[in-house]
Amino acid sequence: DNKLIIDGFEISVVYFRAGYTPNDYPGEVEWNGRRKLEFSQAIKCPSIAYHLVGTKKVQQKLALEGELEKFIDDENECKALRSTFAGLWSLDVDEQTEGEKQAQKQAMVNPEGYVMKPQREGGGNNIYGKDIASALSSMCEQERAAFILMQRIFPTLSDTILVRESKAVLGKAISELGIYSVFLGNGKKTVCDGFAGYLLRTKMEGVDEGGVATGYSCLDSVFLTD
Repeated sequence: DNKLIIDGFEISVVYFRAGYTPNDYPGEVEWNGRRKLEFSQAIKCPSIAYHLVGTKKVQQKLALEGELEKFIDDENECKALRSTFAGLWSLDVDEQTEGEKQAQKQAMVNPEGYVMKPQREGGGNNIYGKDIASALSSMCEQERAAFILMQRIFPTLSDTILVRESKAVLGKAISELGIYSVFLGNGKKTVCDGFAGYLLRTKMEGVDEGGVATGYSCLDSVFLTD
């Protein structure tokens, strides 16, 4: 019946505080542990499918023409969603289109307009600016394929006071709004799927990374204006 039993107790929910980096799976023991969790009846947060959906590679694939249409029937809704996407391009030579090859060449010439992102979370892993040209030149094809290339977004600056380590710092800052959602299903039936809150991260101008736990940005609140 695939119940997850630990120390005689059935586990109903598995929350992954770790398991998001290759370092978390050094051997077969760890992979077998993840496999056991995934095949159990316990609710996973996230499940392996939800975990993979959040990767940069899946985001890049969803931006391709015809991909959103596999999940959304309304053509106008797909068009509206796609209009919000930044440019996303593959760096895998085995699947690159001519447009993606051109984007890679442009990133060599104008690296400030792009970001290289790996399949990682938590901040500190992206490649910016002049380091992009160096990375594209020095990496082998297999190493480059682990990244995607993304158009860099330049948000509007605002005057902000950030409090860090009990000190207030005044300066120009940018914010990033993230939307929480909840999905619960069993592969055949969707139990719930909807909005569950937001997270606003604010950081000083000139800071490339945006992680809160890694110290790059601060938690903030939304202030709406006309």
